[in-house]
Amino acid sequence: MVILHWLTVFCLIAAVTFILTRDQVDGRAARQWLLEGHRHFGLFVLVLFFVRLVLRIRLGKLPHDGNLSWIVRGLAGLTHVALYVLLLALPMLGWALSNAQDKPVHLFGATLPALVSADEDLADTLQAWHLDAAWVLLGLVSLHVAAALWHHFVLRDGVLRMMLPKRRR
Repeated sequence: MVILHWLTVFCLIAAVTFILTRDQVDGRAARQWLLEGHRHFGLFVLVLFFVRLVLRIRLGKLPHDGNLSWIVRGLAGLTHVALYVLLLALPMLGWALSNAQDKPVHLFGATLPALVSADEDLADTLQAWHLDAAWVLLGLVSLHVAAALWHHFVLRDGVLRMMLPKRRR
């Protein structure tokens, strides 16, 4: 799960980097390449979501610190559920957005099936939803990082160290 966590982080950072860089670049070919990179990393997030979901179901819930109140544990659980929902919704919205713009979506050279038909009004709506969901994800990721730092520096309970890759000795 730790590896999947950091792969997801990498793919999210890559997707954001590609799309933000695209807005700063001139040249149609470069902009198209950056958009395709954004789409691919978004689809990688979607694939990782399903892998994580299957593993989470098979492995069950992670152990929690019994020293935290039920309110804090409940809020942490809700935040994780919201993160998972957004890791599913954001790539699906992007995929549907591309289809609504009458642009095929490719992954590893294969053309993926269209989720919706071409529709300019739907494309505008999906673009707004995709952007709004991205901002919500940014907020939740910021909260997630703040909670990890709170565990590490305030509670000193090892939660952050547990999520870091193991060092070889």
